Amino acid sequence: MAQQFGPPPRAGGKRQMERSAHILVVDDDKEIRNLLSKFLTKNGLRVSLAGDGREMRRVLAEAKIDLIVLDVMLPGESGLTLCGQLRATTSTPILMLTAVGEETDRIIGLEMGADDYMPKPFNPRELLARIRAILRRTEDRAAVAVAAEAESDPVFGFDGWTLHPARRQLLDPSGRPVELTGGEFDLLVTLVERPQRVLSRDRLLDLTKGRAASLFDRSIDVQIGRLRRKLENAAPGAGGLIATVRGGGYMFTASVSGAKPGSRGEAEDDAGSARESEA
Repeated sequence: MAQQFGPPPRAGGKRQMERSAHILVVDDDKEIRNLLSKFLTKNGLRVSLAGDGREMRRVLAEAKIDLIVLDVMLPGESGLTLCGQLRATTSTPILMLTAVGEETDRIIGLEMGADDYMPKPFNPRELLARIRAILRRTEDRAAVAVAAEAESDPVFGFDGWTLHPARRQLLDPSGRPVELTGGEFDLLVTLVERPQRVLSRDRLLDLTKGRAASLFDRSIDVQIGRLRRKLENAAPGAGGLIATVRGGGYMFTASVSGAKPGSRGEAEDDAGSARESEA
């Protein structure tokens, strides 16, 4: 049976919104559910619990959820199956819980659109830190989109494609929208803002995740693969817009209208290169 815990939402700034965010924990282990419920509630988050996919869907139908903590090993429908279903219908962030050593599950979860993962057993404090990092990124994306739209509505064009960062919309050459996850969209914008420039995997991690990135984070590789497939599916040959540079990283190969020299992207790259040189 689905359960809900935590304080009611209260008005306030960004920090207050983070503390009152509503988290859904989906795990068939009752002990883990109760442990996370107590710990996350103690740290100011509202928490709902579900033991399987059926209970998860019931909670989602009844409440606005800000982030889903989803276990891979569930009775009936697996967490990977549920992740794929969720990503097809919602952009709600998903953090997967996987067994230690199950790298395949982690990679598949990221390919299906999960925002992050944690292996079991885990330290609840690290889980809380990852949840907060994802919530901050989600809030930052929304804030940046609103600010950008209020100030201006830049549009990038390349090979017949149109990218609207403020609207978070990608249109293929025929004008049809292409669905991307939040992480995929941010990665594409990062590449398009820096056309025909080689960006290392570490630089892309820094630009898209910042301090939340870990040393062995493979999400960039997975997201690049997903982006290529989605571009290719929408327009044959478009997957080649993102090239792999051996020993260097990745490069967006097309000429881009709207990407100006001396832009924020170039300034950030110069700053990042300076930091790497100092390291």
